[in-house]
Amino acid sequence: MNVEVEREVDGRWIAEVPELPGVMQYGQTRDEAVAKTLALALRVLRRS
Repeated sequence: MNVEVEREVDGRWIAEVPELPGVMQYGQTRDEAVAKTLALALRVLRRS
């Protein structure tokens, strides 16, 4: 699973999984954004 991560102008981090529309999360740190995004991706995949 590919996770793309960027830092916003306000300092927050945003991570997303491009293959799963709508799977993106913000975090105060890069690691937090990635962890939250992966957790959401797993929930989405389980519902499929």
